[in-house]
Amino acid sequence: MHEFIESQEQAYEELQAANEEIVSTNEEFQTLNEELESTKEEIEATNEELTSTNQELQMRNELLMESDNYSEAIIATLHEPMLIIDKKLHIKSASRSFYKKFNLTKEETEGMPLFEFGKRQWNIPLLRQRLEDIISKNSQFENFEVTHEFPGLGEKVMLLNANRIVQKIHGEQLILLAIEDITESRRKQSEEKEVLRKHIKSHKEDKIELEKAVKRRTKELEQKNDELVKTNKDMEAFNYVSSHDLQEPLRKIQNFTSIILKKEHALSKEGNLYIKRLQETAKRMQSLIEDLLTYSRTKNAERKFEKTDLSYIMEDVKSEFREAIKEKKATIKVNLLCEIPVFQFQIYQLFYNLLSNSLKFSNPKKKLHITVESKMAKGKELKFEKLLPTSKYCHITFTDNGIGFETKYKERIFEIFQRLYTIEEYSGTGIGLAICKRIVENHNGFITATGKVNNGAQFDIYIPIKK
Repeated sequence: MHEFIESQEQAYEELQAANEEIVSTNEEFQTLNEELESTKEEIEATNEELTSTNQELQMRNELLMESDNYSEAIIATLHEPMLIIDKKLHIKSASRSFYKKFNLTKEETEGMPLFEFGKRQWNIPLLRQRLEDIISKNSQFENFEVTHEFPGLGEKVMLLNANRIVQKIHGEQLILLAIEDITESRRKQSEEKEVLRKHIKSHKEDKIELEKAVKRRTKELEQKNDELVKTNKDMEAFNYVSSHDLQEPLRKIQNFTSIILKKEHALSKEGNLYIKRLQETAKRMQSLIEDLLTYSRTKNAERKFEKTDLSYIMEDVKSEFREAIKEKKATIKVNLLCEIPVFQFQIYQLFYNLLSNSLKFSNPKKKLHITVESKMAKGKELKFEKLLPTSKYCHITFTDNGIGFETKYKERIFEIFQRLYTIEEYSGTGIGLAICKRIVENHNGFITATGKVNNGAQFDIYIPIKK
């Protein structure tokens, strides 16, 4: 019995120990379960982070693809040929304009060494070194000029620009190479240089010829100048002869004819007429000599400009014709406003001849009216094509209501010895208006005439005003 009880107590103790062991194991399982739950939560959290990271990477990848597509689209649409080159100087890709420009395909280009594309090698050591520097030294270059001959295209002159590109994802270093074909512009420059060279050569030849011509012309002018000096001396001699030796016989003829008419009463009526005609001829000859002398002096006289009030000169001229004005019962209106530098004696002669002309060619059926006016104006305001538009002129007009003349004679009347009427109709030598023209030309001016038969004449004088 005692053994049984001891056996039971032992069994109970073993059972209690087993139970405690089970409880301990259960606690361990519970702790493990809690750890598993915690691990599960961590896995789930990590899974969510991975999912989020994956989504972000996918988004970035899509953005990179979009950026890549965008860059490719930009490069594809550019007119300038472009190449993407790797660090070994092999072509990775090219723009459409590159293929079009150099008549190449992708298969002939992509993956090919840069200096071998186009089925013909082109080895330019300096360019190779510059491209390698871009990779190793992160440098760049602009407007690097190269020349290369392409099959079927001939020689091309190209302007190269290069820069480094770094792909962050793959860490690859690339070169963007832009190519500009400047063959045509260089050809034009070459042609222009050649044209310029020929022009310079021609200019030098022309200069040599011009120098020769100038020397010849200088020699001719020297000869002509010598001739002019001789002519002037001859002219001076002629003037002396005209003023003395020629006029002296004429004066004697006039004196002798006057004596004959006074003392020789036995002369017939016809003889008297001949003597009078001889007297008139001698008088006309003397007038002609005097006018020729005046014409000569207007060209050779010393030119001394003096600022002069033209109205004073006109008053002096009017006083010379006092008797003729009274005889013709002429009305003369003077409104001369210009005070300009002139050769006083010559302007006096000009006004004298023009007033004499108006008095001589008056219309006997009309009361004679003469108007002499002047004004200052710019060339563009005076409406005469020979005047300089911005230069100032003194515009003088002589207008009368005399017998006038036909328009077709407006140039001829200024020629020496030209007469529109016979000596019997109107006296004169035909030199007066030629003298007027020469005087105006001595002042670097212009004179014109307009007229209408039996309706008067107008003379327009334009004298430039010296500053």
